Formats: sequence, structure tokens, C-alpha cells
Amino acid sequence: MASYDVNTDAVARCRELIEARQYVLDSDWGDVQPGAEAQNAFLEHHSWDDYAAWHLGLTEGANDGTKARYAFVYGDLRRVHRTALIACVYRASEWRHKKIELAAHDLLQDLDRRAGIT
Repeated sequence: MASYDVNTDAVARCRELIEARQYVLDSDWGDVQPGAEAQNAFLEHHSWDDYAAWHLGLTEGANDGTKARYAFVYGDLRRVHRTALIACVYRASEWRHKKIELAAHDLLQDLDRRAGIT
């Protein structure tokens, strides 16, 4: 099983987007999460650092500048999705990636506070 480090730059970027109200509260994450085609299109116009900023996890041992390096996407490459953060919490907790789970949970709480969800 892969091991992950928390991508602190992505956590900071997600917080910035939440503060700027660049989020979607209700979505079907399975339908809107960026697939390979959307990721490739994003990379045609953006840097690997921009791509990395959408992923809460960095795969230990994987090379920078490869898709394998980045995990736990939290948005559609434009906005944060609440359902994506929920999926990150769930997936990280399921596979016992505690640091990722806690980072995603904290971001979810930040988003809920900002959106007035109590």
C-alpha cells in the first residue's frame, strides 16, 4: 500500500479557495471529479505545481511531475467540492492515512463554517 505525505501547499491553496468562496456545496463527486482527460487538458495549460495544488497527498517515492505523485484530489481543478473533501476523509480513513484524513477533515470543517453549515 502506498504511503502519503500531506501536501501543505495544497492545504493552503484549498483554504484560500474556501475563503474566496470558490466551492461547490452539493455535487455528485463521482460525476464531477476530474478524469484523465480533464487532468491532461489542465496540464496542457498549467504547471505541475498548479496540478499538485489540487491534491492533499504526495505519494512517497513517486517522482515529482508525474500523476502518480499526487493523490486525494479535493476539487474539479477550478473549485473545491465539499463532496470531494468528504471522499478524501473517507478514503484516507479507510486506508489508515491518518494525516491526510485529518487534513481533509479540517478543511471540510473550514468549508462548512464559511458556508454557514452548522
